[in-house]
Amino acid sequence: MSPAIEQTTLANGLRIVTENVDRVETVSFGVYVAAGSRHETAKNNGVAHFLEHMAFKGTKRRSAMQIAEEIENVGGHINAYTARENTAYYVKLLKEDLPLGIDIIGDILTHSVFSPDEIERERGVILQEIGQANDTPDDIIFDYFQERAYPDQPMGRPILGSEDNVRSMTRDTLMAYMNEHYSTQNIVIAAAGKLEHKAVVALVEEHFRDLATHKPPQAVTAHYQGGIHQTPRQLDQVHLLLGFPSSGYLGPDYYGTMVLSTLLGGGMSSRLFQEIREKRGLVYSVYSFASPFEDGGIFGLYAGTGPEKTAELVPAMLEELRRLQDGLSPAELARARTQLKASLLMSLESPGSRCAQIGRQLQLYGRVIPTEETVSRIDHVTEADILRIAKTLFSAPPTVTTMGLAENIPTPDEIHETLNP
Repeated sequence: MSPAIEQTTLANGLRIVTENVDRVETVSFGVYVAAGSRHETAKNNGVAHFLEHMAFKGTKRRSAMQIAEEIENVGGHINAYTARENTAYYVKLLKEDLPLGIDIIGDILTHSVFSPDEIERERGVILQEIGQANDTPDDIIFDYFQERAYPDQPMGRPILGSEDNVRSMTRDTLMAYMNEHYSTQNIVIAAAGKLEHKAVVALVEEHFRDLATHKPPQAVTAHYQGGIHQTPRQLDQVHLLLGFPSSGYLGPDYYGTMVLSTLLGGGMSSRLFQEIREKRGLVYSVYSFASPFEDGGIFGLYAGTGPEKTAELVPAMLEELRRLQDGLSPAELARARTQLKASLLMSLESPGSRCAQIGRQLQLYGRVIPTEETVSRIDHVTEADILRIAKTLFSAPPTVTTMGLAENIPTPDEIHETLNP
């Protein structure tokens, strides 16, 4: 671990990790809760996201307006996000204003009041957010994709929740979820920028002392199933997702899967971009992605095309998946490795990104992974690794999701037969 990175575990089990970045004049501070939509039930789906919204709507000491004004009076930025496995709350400030930022984040996570009036107002905001997502085909299709890959289980449910759930969400539901999951055993606090570790620890001890300390329940294990889901809609384009189960953060093939995604559809030089867009002109947007989580992951391909092009698009994509298994050139593999490393190293230029990275690494792995170790693991991904991972991925049952006036879409069985003749 870099000398600039320091770690402390408080007596109550709360873990704190910081990185001093002396060349900057700012600091980012984040609280990472290992609870997201996969920690919900069918009945309370959407509660993690609703709770994230409500955290900014007033505490015993501050109104919603005061929270916003105090941060913006010093030129700072405060925000949060909800994901499938975690929820994060963070601030970005000038270095001298870090005490204020820690005070406010601690306040909203330990003394929020969840006023009934604010709950009703925010309910309307979230319903608008769901409506906006539903009106964005290349956004909402990922929810349908996830639901088809992991049906009838937390990993397959939308982060925003359903409109019915949001309409019926109560203060008791919010409080119950927060009391169950927001404990010191489930939270990592991180900071990066121009800071002193001891000062951060002292401020956290002061402002987070009222956190619960119990052990939270574990998430339900995800079971991939796959299949096909089609949503006919009058659109100018057909949006298509094709996916397979893949390695998670903790799996041995995590880095190999990331390299595979990069060379297959991670940039303008990738196989999918060159063949599907540049040579054939079938799409404007085409890419691949790897979405890992703790106990698994999903590897996918996205493309958007005109309805009349789908008959050519899907076979062309499948052909690229087959050709990939025939071998790679050394230059192609080297380029994918370099792209992945460059993306990593560029992200480290930002204290905000660095804060999020060290916080999540400590949460996932129990340690901060040195950059040199990550670079080495990427460099050690071989052609044999890529071919083995590709063979394993594309021999699994596929998930197919379309939105638009899609015709001539092969079934999952037909896709499986094409990829595994």
